[in-house]
Amino acid sequence: MTVNDIFDYLNSLYPVNTACDFDNPGILVGDKSAEVQRAVISLDCTDSAIEKTVENRCQLIITHHPVIFEPLKNVLSDSPVYRLIKNGISVISMHTNLDIGKGGVNDTLCEVLGLKNTEKYSADDGFPLNTGLLPVQMTPEQLAGYIKEKLGGHIKYSSGNKNINRVLVCSGSGGSYFTELIRSGCDAIITADVKHNVFIDTARLGKSVFDAGHFETEDIVINRLNDMLCEHFKNIEFFTDHTSGIKYE
Repeated sequence: MTVNDIFDYLNSLYPVNTACDFDNPGILVGDKSAEVQRAVISLDCTDSAIEKTVENRCQLIITHHPVIFEPLKNVLSDSPVYRLIKNGISVISMHTNLDIGKGGVNDTLCEVLGLKNTEKYSADDGFPLNTGLLPVQMTPEQLAGYIKEKLGGHIKYSSGNKNINRVLVCSGSGGSYFTELIRSGCDAIITADVKHNVFIDTARLGKSVFDAGHFETEDIVINRLNDMLCEHFKNIEFFTDHTSGIKYE
């Protein structure tokens, strides 16, 4: 199997032409025709992911976040792209197309949180979010503890001082969608990368906002990708890397 064979499979499930205009998914580094016996799956193309790839003699890294997102002005010896090319490692990145696809990041987040009656909800900019019902009605404090139990990490939240039943969900950076929380009629939004003023403004309007961490709300898809790829490519050995690189006191 080649890099392109694996890309074709992923693209059939999460077409790159469904990604946001600003995005850069696809085969971003390496040789499309290179044979793949072993591969690493990781949220980011971190030093940890590259080291695991080299240690296990892998030929490919599959990431969510694109290893090349903005135009490169140089490729120096300490950069990920240089190290990848030097070691003959290819990279496939599936970003916003994986966020919104069936069984993708946002759907997986809803499943991990145990949401019921999930539906797609189209934001004003056209980006599909999810809505769903909690397993049971919870107070904001209870929901914060529940999210932490399911995802780990650290939860920042503001309380609308009312019980929560229906939630809006956006994996990763969805802090700007707080206006959709009002429009959707949901009691709370679960997302990440929330600005300070959003916590204040939504609480004033009686809504709750939960920032569960960018890494934590997206890394949950890595094991699902691993299971899918192992099932489809039985002759390829897949490894996962769950290193975020973010430290907390």
